[in-house]
Amino acid sequence: MPALISSRLLIFGESLSFHKFSNVSRNAWFGRSVCSLSLGSLGFKSDIESVDKKETNEVTRLSSLKGVPKSKAKVVRSNVIKAAGAHSSLEIESTLFNAKSFSELGLPPLLIERLESQGFRTPTDVQSTAIPTILKDHDVVIQSYTGSGKTLAYLLPILSEVGPLKEKTSDGDGEYGKRTDIEAVIVAPSRELGMQIVREFEKILGPANKKMVQQLVGGANRSRQEEALKKNKPAIVVGTPGRIAEISAAGKLHTHGCRFLVLDEVDQLLSFNFREDMHRILEHVGRKSSAESHGPKGSLAKRAERQTILVSATVPFSVIRAASSWGRDPLLVQAKNVIPLDSISPSGPTTLSGHSTSTNSNSNLQGHSAIESLPPSLKHYYCVTKLQHKVDALRRCVHALDAKSVIAFMNHTRQLKDTVFKLEARGMTASELHGDLGKLGRATTMKKFKKGEVRILVTNELSARGLDVAECDLVVNLDLPTDTIHYAHRAGRTGRLGRKGTVVTMCEESEVFVVRKLQKQLGIPIPACEFTEGKLVITEEEKAQPAVRA
Repeated sequence: MPALISSRLLIFGESLSFHKFSNVSRNAWFGRSVCSLSLGSLGFKSDIESVDKKETNEVTRLSSLKGVPKSKAKVVRSNVIKAAGAHSSLEIESTLFNAKSFSELGLPPLLIERLESQGFRTPTDVQSTAIPTILKDHDVVIQSYTGSGKTLAYLLPILSEVGPLKEKTSDGDGEYGKRTDIEAVIVAPSRELGMQIVREFEKILGPANKKMVQQLVGGANRSRQEEALKKNKPAIVVGTPGRIAEISAAGKLHTHGCRFLVLDEVDQLLSFNFREDMHRILEHVGRKSSAESHGPKGSLAKRAERQTILVSATVPFSVIRAASSWGRDPLLVQAKNVIPLDSISPSGPTTLSGHSTSTNSNSNLQGHSAIESLPPSLKHYYCVTKLQHKVDALRRCVHALDAKSVIAFMNHTRQLKDTVFKLEARGMTASELHGDLGKLGRATTMKKFKKGEVRILVTNELSARGLDVAECDLVVNLDLPTDTIHYAHRAGRTGRLGRKGTVVTMCEESEVFVVRKLQKQLGIPIPACEFTEGKLVITEEEKAQPAVRA
């Protein structure tokens, strides 16, 4: 089986049809031939549904006739199905995946009103694909480039089922006040990302309903968080693995009835540091929909089936393996594409030194994952400079590009303070962001950066994971990223939601080969540049280099 499904097979209008995805066996999906998903297979309205209805009506009519045995009716139905399957190309409505408004995606009216009041009118590509897929109860892995709107892609389906904005029902189930259990758990690898997700929920819910979302992040007062859980009885909790697992182990967080489990930046959550905490979360948040009950007194008997949603800009095979283990028949959701996850071959991680733990085809999948995560409107450059001159090169880069909001990445926390000191000595407003800062210090730094009071934010990889600063127009790698995945995540801090952005990598002469390898693996042009007379100048040597990526 090829490492990736041909992109031609992923066009819904040309894909083969299935009647119901949940009824299709694994062998039917992943046999000798590879088939892509259709709207009909996901349960969306299509021409296939009208065929099914005709078949059902025909069977019913034949069964009701006197003298016609049921076995005869079954034969007729079988023939109809075979006839329908003979058409290799069926016209399928794909409007949902090209939606121009949120009202086309099946969201409840109250939620749409709140979206419009906050200025959200047109869904992004990944939102128009993910929202209807999640609403059809599929376990998914959402992959799209950083800044493409992945948070709303899972937030909106949750709010359409949980809380005061969901569809009202005749039995009064729409009343938020009648619920008592936590219905959704969102896990993030960092405090900043967790708080950012909470702000997105609060923005849509409005001030009157913000208490239905509870933040459980490390670095904050645990007893206050537990008190808030008891007093507010939130429907949704958002937090870091350590704090969620800690409060759960203390018996203060009851999630057996949880319907949604979201793992944001899941590739980071798979790290060894989170292993024990993630194990507890997966064991205590609802239950996997394919898990069987252990009987009336069994530990799973009273648990709700959960819908598992994994989110990341990059999807290495470790994420694919985890999704297959934690969910039921998960789908990989990309912009306008839905792929059965089991159809993707294993991939070993590829490093810049050229070593791979798997075959070349698997390395290509790793590179493809990084390419998919890069915002499309970025410009990439590298500048050769000596180690002791990197900070000065950063200053000249900022002036040459007239960048107003800059994130500079370094690999080691202990070097951040020294870099900030040197920048401030050169008249640049700068601040550091890292895990050793307290919650208040990190929050204050981010607030100043977003307000424009700090021009350059110097940080490391982990601290900046998931940061959403829409105004950031320049990312600078003061230290080289370790691989294509890390480069893509750093680059994704700029050029968000279609904005323009620039990525500049500072390197020494001996490190140029690493940039060349990045360029080759990512399939993007990264020309060399210099900063002279207040301008960015591309060197003559690199001008003739053909663009690798359109």
